[in-house]
Amino acid sequence: MSRAVLFLADGFEEIEAVIPIDILRRGGVEVTLAGVRGKLITGAHGIRIEADEEIISFEDYLEYDAVVIPGGMPGSKNLSDSQEVNKLIISMFNSNKIVGAICAAPAVVLGRLGVLEGKTAVCYPGAEAYAPDSVFADYPVVTDGNLITAQGAGYAAEFGLEILKAIQGAAAAEEVGQATLFI
Repeated sequence: MSRAVLFLADGFEEIEAVIPIDILRRGGVEVTLAGVRGKLITGAHGIRIEADEEIISFEDYLEYDAVVIPGGMPGSKNLSDSQEVNKLIISMFNSNKIVGAICAAPAVVLGRLGVLEGKTAVCYPGAEAYAPDSVFADYPVVTDGNLITAQGAGYAAEFGLEILKAIQGAAAAEEVGQATLFI
């Protein structure tokens, strides 16, 4: 079974986490929610989610197929401050595994790690200031190699489906998209 880890830190954007989790699970992907600095994480709008586990070491996720980073503030900053999250992103990216980030996360988290270099990516309008050396496009969702980025909460379903497509194939993404009326 394919596996993905989605990191949660206080201040994450709830829609950008829950919709991709749901889509991936419907598509047969085992999704682990890993909390940064605890298991009970409070989103940017006060919704509390209990992670499956607290991240201890990035090495626990090296065999996973994808890492998913929701945006939101200060959630993106809190994820960016985690050395374990940063190490896993770099390792997964360099191993040609799927790295997905949405909203502020592409700029705030990925921008300083060098994974955007030479890649087409998108982020929440205005978040580009966090990654001044990166070039961002103006599309809802972009896949460039093993990097999948999306602009924000309004594109969370499309983002989740694009990750599912990368992990499980186009047929799985189409099936889930049609069943949920997203496509």
